[in-house]
Amino acid sequence: MIGILLVNLGTPDAPTPAAVRRYLAEFLSDQRVVEIPALVWQPILRGVILNTRPKKSAHAYGLVWTEQGSPLAAITKAQAYGLRARLGETARVRWAMRYGNPSIAVELAALRAEGCDRILIAPLYPQYSGATTASAMDAIGAALAKLRAQPAIRTLPPYYADPLHIDALKVDIEGQLAGLPFAPEVLLLSFHGMPERTTRLGDPYYGQCLETARLLGEALGRSDLRIETSFQSRFGRAKWLEPATDVVIAAEAARGTKRLAVVAPGFSADCLETREELAIRGRDQFIAAGGSDFATLDCLNDGAAGMAMLEALVRRELAGWI
Repeated sequence: MIGILLVNLGTPDAPTPAAVRRYLAEFLSDQRVVEIPALVWQPILRGVILNTRPKKSAHAYGLVWTEQGSPLAAITKAQAYGLRARLGETARVRWAMRYGNPSIAVELAALRAEGCDRILIAPLYPQYSGATTASAMDAIGAALAKLRAQPAIRTLPPYYADPLHIDALKVDIEGQLAGLPFAPEVLLLSFHGMPERTTRLGDPYYGQCLETARLLGEALGRSDLRIETSFQSRFGRAKWLEPATDVVIAAEAARGTKRLAVVAPGFSADCLETREELAIRGRDQFIAAGGSDFATLDCLNDGAAGMAMLEALVRRELAGWI
């Protein structure tokens, strides 16, 4: 039996300081995420960050929480269910979070219990980063290390420049732009940021983001729309990838841009970073700086274009197994 495990980053179980604290403790203890020696970092994390950040983050989560839970969890679950419907009896499909619940170890064990002896791991990160894709595979390795009878494993490669991905983004973005009540002057492509040093150390993430942006701009082919690229979610004192999204949003308004749309092509599903950081704080920044019309476009999520892409990517990786 073939199994497929969709993996995304993670989310707290509830929009409360206690739940956020548990989530951040796991997330920020991953040395793929914070590359500082534990003896130096853990006192800072435990003594400062986990005593100050959870309350603020819980408030932000509360602004976007749904009846189905956090947007990321609800959408990733919907993607798994949608893929299951598309594949039928071809494979068992489950979903997991790198941090929080449902965990990778639990869901991997569930696939094994269903009789899956061949499993495709599908990290839902279009661009590769050590802090995302590699960390997910670390967790897979740790879970496999506890199994005597291990399944055969395949991994979905990064699909940042795959024509299937670029075409899905093009179709989805064009549909959303056509439905806006205004015509944007600028489309800002906002990717999650990383410390600049990760690029110098050999992480390909930055280059892959720029390639996605280039290919998407060419695919859209809009002479009436200026396309810019930026990086969001800076954290800590280290120098991060630039230009920063919040700086670009304010600068666009200050230079006279009145109508701005933002999309996050590095995210496979909407989450706190898109629905709170971009859609709420980004709008406030733009309006405060003199802009008038602002929209944050949805990620591919479980929409038709995104699900068709995901099915095609998965079927390609399962060649020889099905």
